[in-house]
Amino acid sequence: MSHTLMALSAALPVAAGWTWHSRRLRRRIEAARRDPLTGLLTRDAFAEHAERMLSREPSAVYVIDLDRFKEINDSHGHAAGDAVLRATGQRLSRWAADNAATVVRLGGDEFAAVAPVFSREDLLWTLTELTGSLEEPVHADGHVFTVGASIGAVDYDPATDTADVSALLRLADEQMYRAKRGGAPWMNALSLTPERATVNGRRAGRRGAADRGTETVA
Repeated sequence: MSHTLMALSAALPVAAGWTWHSRRLRRRIEAARRDPLTGLLTRDAFAEHAERMLSREPSAVYVIDLDRFKEINDSHGHAAGDAVLRATGQRLSRWAADNAATVVRLGGDEFAAVAPVFSREDLLWTLTELTGSLEEPVHADGHVFTVGASIGAVDYDPATDTADVSALLRLADEQMYRAKRGGAPWMNALSLTPERATVNGRRAGRRGAADRGTETVA
């Protein structure tokens, strides 16, 4: 018995060390899956969550592009721009918690989300709620910044539709572009058929597309 107790006592520090190491490793892995500025998921982590959500229940995919962000960033500096992005991340996180959604920062002032929706009325209500949240003023360094957003959405039902996350993001991006061009807060796709050509996997006219001669909207 004494030998057993001695062996266990010797093993306890080792076990504690491994537990601490595994916890630290998990924290590092989780941190790598988060955008350091906003705390939102990175693209790869988002894609994993989104695929699971879209396979289970009717959902909507959203692409969100902030309005007037470049103006704020250019006029007040990157610190002000970062404050706006952090505030946006916090608001999207709260919205995600209330709507069982998954949110990602795609880069710059662009974000995306997937959330369950069960009817057109549900989608419109969710878009209205999201728009209202993002239009709230941002207070930073003694300034008050008004930042709205252009939002594109597409709904998807795994029982009747077939599309992957990338295709749905591109469709939502089309609607975001339409909203921004038309001055509307949001637009939603009425079908899963793209309205514009694709250039290197991106909508023609989209920032980053190869054909720079097409129209772009900041």
